[in-house]
Amino acid sequence: MKLNPLGDRVVLKQLEAEETTKSGIVLPGQNKEKPQQAEVVAVGPGGIVDGKEVKMEVSVGDQVIYSKYAGTEVKVDDVEYIIVRQSDVLAILK
Repeated sequence: MKLNPLGDRVVLKQLEAEETTKSGIVLPGQNKEKPQQAEVVAVGPGGIVDGKEVKMEVSVGDQVIYSKYAGTEVKVDDVEYIIVRQSDVLAILK
């Protein structure tokens, strides 16, 4: 199955959280915070959203940072994705 976002929506796949800190401390499972970095898997067409012209600035394959509590989590074929609005994407990592 494939996800095709509508409007200004973007489908993200979360990057794996690091299990050790930079100083070498291993974090137990419940103490790990979900990373706010993800890879763009699919991008909506943009267009007119809420009466405003929206130009999509992210593209498939970009690594991005998104708002902490943004989006809707969905599971497709045992893979978890997050669907967010483009405005919830804070930065593109280069």
